[in-house]
Amino acid sequence: MGADYSIRAAQRGDCVEILRLIGALAEYEKLAEMAVGTPAMLEEQLFGARASAEALIAERGGRAVGFALFFATFSTFLCKPGLYLEDLFVEPEQRGHGIGKALLAELAALAVARDCGRFEWRVLDWNEPSIRFYESLGAKLMPEWQLVRMTRPEFARLAAR
Repeated sequence: MGADYSIRAAQRGDCVEILRLIGALAEYEKLAEMAVGTPAMLEEQLFGARASAEALIAERGGRAVGFALFFATFSTFLCKPGLYLEDLFVEPEQRGHGIGKALLAELAALAVARDCGRFEWRVLDWNEPSIRFYESLGAKLMPEWQLVRMTRPEFARLAAR
């Protein structure tokens, strides 16, 4: 039996729906106060002159039920590009139908087609269902690598030195 969902590249007109799904992801991750983007901001980053990311949309029953937002990276050790998955989300009531796996498989195919040396992403340490899911696909957690982050005030202060 074929899948009753489809995966496709996001288009300009999808930004409102992607932002709706980003809001649902933020709620799930208990980070709703951090989700401050607008459709216009997202459209500029996905489709503007200096686009910095790409997205895939999962549709089921004629509506967006999931997304993957990703961008290119580079490995100095491999001297190859990489693919970094910033966010993957499938609505809770849509889980268990293979949609998340299909989104990851599509990204893996893009990584192969683009001759990437790595396909990477992060997962919250408390998100055991996602950790188990990723490991079941062959992904490996890298606990020795810590996320280092500067937000706008910090990097603006550093830039001003």
